[in-house]
Amino acid sequence: MDDLPIVTDRDPPPPAHDGFDIATEYEALIQFMYMAPVGLAQIAPDGTISMINALSAQLLMPLSRDGTLENLYVALEGVAPDLRARCNDYAPAYGMVFEELRLQISAGVPGKIDARILSLSVLKLDAQRLMAVLTDITQQVRRERQLKHNEAWFNAILTGITDYALVSLDLNGCITEWNPSIGRVTGFNAASTVGQPYTLFLPEGACTPDRLRDRLQEADADGWNLDDAWHVRADGSRFWGSAMIAPLRDRTPRPAGGTNALPTDELDQAAYCLVLRDITDKREASESQRRAVLCDHLTDIANRRAFFEAATREIDRFRRLPRPLSIVLFDADHFKCINDRHGHPVGDLVLRHIAAMLQSAFRPADVVARVGGEEFAVLLPSTDLQGAAVVAERARLALHMRPVVIDGVAVPCNISAGVAAMDDGLAGLDAMMKRADRALYAAKAAGRNRVVCWTPLLDALPTAAASPSAAAGFKPKAAPAAA
Repeated sequence: MDDLPIVTDRDPPPPAHDGFDIATEYEALIQFMYMAPVGLAQIAPDGTISMINALSAQLLMPLSRDGTLENLYVALEGVAPDLRARCNDYAPAYGMVFEELRLQISAGVPGKIDARILSLSVLKLDAQRLMAVLTDITQQVRRERQLKHNEAWFNAILTGITDYALVSLDLNGCITEWNPSIGRVTGFNAASTVGQPYTLFLPEGACTPDRLRDRLQEADADGWNLDDAWHVRADGSRFWGSAMIAPLRDRTPRPAGGTNALPTDELDQAAYCLVLRDITDKREASESQRRAVLCDHLTDIANRRAFFEAATREIDRFRRLPRPLSIVLFDADHFKCINDRHGHPVGDLVLRHIAAMLQSAFRPADVVARVGGEEFAVLLPSTDLQGAAVVAERARLALHMRPVVIDGVAVPCNISAGVAAMDDGLAGLDAMMKRADRALYAAKAAGRNRVVCWTPLLDALPTAAASPSAAAGFKPKAAPAAA
């Protein structure tokens, strides 16, 4: 780190000029940079770091892949892959590019180690200078999560309800009776609703049977469960709905472990109340905020933070009631060659194309996210290792068969994938992602453009020796040349 531009109080001050005590002002600036309780870094439009204080270097160095801090975009590429695009897309001559963007550094271990979160703000000073401000907000985020449920509950109470459906559910989440409010909001009649699970109001593939049971169990544990999502009416039209599930006070307790240990007549009794509100008119404001926080700026899919939060929730549910849970890590093959040969604008189009293809290949219930520069991850609830591999292979093949066409020129792009599933032996998300990453490395080592599943044998081999031949992987019959 001897060549890093870190500001210290040992740097020589410039000479005085025209009677103005520049030395004093320079000394004050040095002291401010050195003593600032936040990380500060001045960068050029291309991300080159011209000045950085010690705290910023301390926060950034563990993220640097090559052990240097010459470029902020490169240093943060693994946790903020859209940073360069965000800064380059900011057109005004000066101003706040973005404020308090949260960067998910690690997933943590539930009950032991908190997930590590950094906050990043970037201010454009002029055409040649930007100032980045970094802060570790891990503890702040932990406190916010503790208050989240209470705040959501109070908001639901204080928001005026003008149109809602009041639905009674049994212990299995099925509708026990029809009433006019259901027809008013959703258009469904009694014959099409009674006895059906409440997921009848959700788009196909948006909720798994496990997730249905999760919401009921979370309502039992917390006193309520609130979720905003797209819903469907009987005529197929969509609306943005807020659905709150609350357990009824006088009811038979839920059977332990999710089993149907009660007589059928007791299982059919009303056990929960579902309040479904049409809040389409309020969606624009909430969606704008959600996109700013949880969407990747370049590809418009979920970002690293959204993926980690969703995966952490699913692993918590796995701890309570084990069920299949898998992740797939994708990496664009030879992406640097695409950038070098065609330029970064074409590279950005390729990333958008990959994101769109992955989004179309997986279910609405799955979380498709960009988690690195050319790295993508997919979270698949209620899906085992083999099932995840099948869908990953379908996505890989679809992308291989459909290159990006730019100005009449086809730009081939292939992806490699590593698949891993959750089990009781894993400590948390970080360990699960390491397995998927090991399988991804095996796919790369075998020639790329293929899907490989993790097996224990991959962990027994040195990283350099890991090979898909040791894994239960999907491979094309004749792997074509990668892009």
